[in-house]
Amino acid sequence: MDNKISPEAQVAELELDAVIGFNDIILWDYKKRELLARLSLHKGKIEALAFSPNDLYLVSLGGPDDGSVVVWSIAKRDAICGSPAAGLNVGNATNVIFSRCRDEMFVTAGNGTIRVWELDLPNRKIWPTECQTGQMKRIVMSIGMADDDSFFYLGTTTGDILKMNPRTKLLTDAGPAKDKFSLGVSAIRCLKMGGLLVGSGAGLLVFCKSPSYKPIKKIQLQGGITSITLRGEGHQFFVGTEESHIYRVSFTDFKETLIATCHFEAVEDIVFPFGTAELFATCAKKDIRVWHTSSNRELLRITVPNMTCHGIDFMRDGKSIISAWNDGKIRAFAPETGRLMYVINSAHRIGVTAIATTSDCKRVISGGGEGEVRVWQIGCQTQKLEEALKEHKSSVSCIRVKRNNEECVTASTDGTCIIWDLVRLRRNQMILANTLFQCVCYHPEEFQIITSGTDRKIAYWEVFDGTVIRELEGSLSGSINGMDITQEGVHFVTGGNDHLVKVWDYNEGEVTHVGVGHSGNITRIRISPGNQYIVSVSADGAILRWKYPYTS
Repeated sequence: MDNKISPEAQVAELELDAVIGFNDIILWDYKKRELLARLSLHKGKIEALAFSPNDLYLVSLGGPDDGSVVVWSIAKRDAICGSPAAGLNVGNATNVIFSRCRDEMFVTAGNGTIRVWELDLPNRKIWPTECQTGQMKRIVMSIGMADDDSFFYLGTTTGDILKMNPRTKLLTDAGPAKDKFSLGVSAIRCLKMGGLLVGSGAGLLVFCKSPSYKPIKKIQLQGGITSITLRGEGHQFFVGTEESHIYRVSFTDFKETLIATCHFEAVEDIVFPFGTAELFATCAKKDIRVWHTSSNRELLRITVPNMTCHGIDFMRDGKSIISAWNDGKIRAFAPETGRLMYVINSAHRIGVTAIATTSDCKRVISGGGEGEVRVWQIGCQTQKLEEALKEHKSSVSCIRVKRNNEECVTASTDGTCIIWDLVRLRRNQMILANTLFQCVCYHPEEFQIITSGTDRKIAYWEVFDGTVIRELEGSLSGSINGMDITQEGVHFVTGGNDHLVKVWDYNEGEVTHVGVGHSGNITRIRISPGNQYIVSVSADGAILRWKYPYTS
């Protein structure tokens, strides 16, 4: 029988290749901030990269679909050779580190595999040697190489450290025997003065020495440790964690200083306080954070564990931040201290999804997952439900209030926008469209509103009778999730799933500027009071501050 592949199998293989695709390694010039080359060979994910000590070679490790290790020449920007990274009867290799002294040796490790590789440049081959660990079977999370190449250390998922000799390929010692590192050893660094810096998945940073690996110095950080980078001889070092914190730690006193932080979950909302662009607040998952605009510094963090915050708004007097939560509660916090001022329990059945405040600070309007819009009266000590407006059939995505507090508009994912009379607490007008509305804005003169959503169209509507005035094609791909308009009403901005920030001329209906910078879906966008900045937030946790293109 011929060993021919059936046409169906060939098609399936082609489809798989099309689905997985080839991923590039991008080589950058660090000083000039320029792209030097794109190196493409790996199918699917690229697991790890390492430079040789004299920057002659780069070694890359493919993910589970690829399974190969490739050595690249940096000067020629080309692959020298490649090989399967691990044997047939073991798991995938996930880590790679180069020798500190020689450009021809590197180590890969992963699930049940530890290999020392030698580069044979004349024959364009790499030769692996499997390291022997005896009865110990481990999944390696991290590797650290000693400065003189005498040993390399492997951090494992079970929270112990293996010390290997690269010459004999044998296990020298392993530890700690008791009190292993919780959630695995996720980062490891060898110091010149001897000893190791070890970071655990539970956020513990430890200085220890072989063979006992008992902590000599330790500190607890927020979030699992993902990386440790030394400065100079290691008298100072930087630590990155899963919760998007970068700490600076000095070795002598082993005290941490937080130098940079951002959200580590999708950012749901951004809001400026009334009349000032000096600070703004964002919310993501369990956090509400207040930021200093010009320095990008975090001024305050409010955390409600195990909850998700869907929306925030500053009261006009600046004395409270009102927030909407998925447990159906509305929480108010003091913006300077983060103190909880009051909670409205059971505000909505299926979580609070949108929130807005009136300019007299006497009312809060909330929208819920079940589609209800509720008007709350806020007193000095009391919070009272004034009216529940039941018209929407699906969750409320955005609420905007008219300046005179007599009217508000709510957008919903049921394909309707409703304009409410806040005096009579009745519906004034309903707008219908074949879309899931995500955002709505009043034009400052308040006789028109603009809406957008999943149909990618930006629509202008007449407030008086709810008729559509014009429709613009807002995006070529994906929903538009955020929109804001200037105080003069001349320009507005939009952002959505195409990752682009667009500035529009309101009357012409044309894009005047496009901002490229987000790598995730933009969830919300705001223009700062005074038209100095545009701030956009996205599903990958990023907050981007843009210079507003027009002088006001």
